[in-house]
Amino acid sequence: MKTVINFFLAAGILCVLAACETVTVTTDHDPAAHFAAYKTYTLAPPAHGGIMSAVAETALRDSVRTELGKRGITEAPGKKADLDVVRHVFVLEKVSVQQYSDWGYGHRGGWPYGYGYYGMWYGAPVTYTDFSTYGEGTLILDFVDAHTKKLVFRGVGKAVVGGPESNAEKIRDAVAKIVDQFPRGG
Repeated sequence: MKTVINFFLAAGILCVLAACETVTVTTDHDPAAHFAAYKTYTLAPPAHGGIMSAVAETALRDSVRTELGKRGITEAPGKKADLDVVRHVFVLEKVSVQQYSDWGYGHRGGWPYGYGYYGMWYGAPVTYTDFSTYGEGTLILDFVDAHTKKLVFRGVGKAVVGGPESNAEKIRDAVAKIVDQFPRGG
């Protein structure tokens, strides 16, 4: 019985860890915007800080160029673009709390307590709590009409922060998912 419980516990932990590796994306847009008119963009500097590593910055620029290029939207110098794409990045420290109970069946006298220790009965449940911290990175891409200075589309990608290479891959994934949601011109 204990082996079955441990199996399901391990499977649950793997599912949680696998979910942490994915990038979640949400988007919103201005329904009144004429998306067919947008043919060029420029990657504008962020309004506030938001320092990224060189690897992450390169991944962002390359993936924006590639993904928007698939939509027929090309990069243009500064003031000649139809869209200003403004990025914002944040990393927040999060706390994960995992709690599980071990009923102790199938182990000599109940694990970790033996029969009668600490006033416990055979097979009495023992609850364990694990605390861990991790960084959750957020990438926001604002697509601003360069002529009216009005926000027309926003994409937000979130993922657990890791090393430079895994972060770069998550940035590529987030940009692909965000641009996929960019409304097609009609």
